[in-house]
Amino acid sequence: MHEYSIVQSLLNSCEEHAAENNASSVSKVVVKIGVMSGVEPDLLQTAFDTFKEKSVCENAEFVINIQKVIIVCNECKTEKVLEELEYKCDNCGSINVEVIDGEEMYLMQLELN
Repeated sequence: MHEYSIVQSLLNSCEEHAAENNASSVSKVVVKIGVMSGVEPDLLQTAFDTFKEKSVCENAEFVINIQKVIIVCNECKTEKVLEELEYKCDNCGSINVEVIDGEEMYLMQLELN
């Protein structure tokens, strides 16, 4: 389960940001997870709840925002949020598209105390 290693890395990043900003704790952690990132939100939440003890995030609220896949057509430049994983432009019908969001996980926000 790679969510555990992701959370360990996330907690390390929180520790670093807190130290850089002379904060004693983190009250809120907000992440964005793309639906194609390979990260399971429920498992990530469980891992965060398990490993946050005795860290600067011990009492932190953990917010997970799910990002749908967004594509852009390389032919007509139309952007589209995919409701289904059909990589095709609705505007011109081209399959020459590029994914521009929804495949990554990002730390979006920290609230420090």
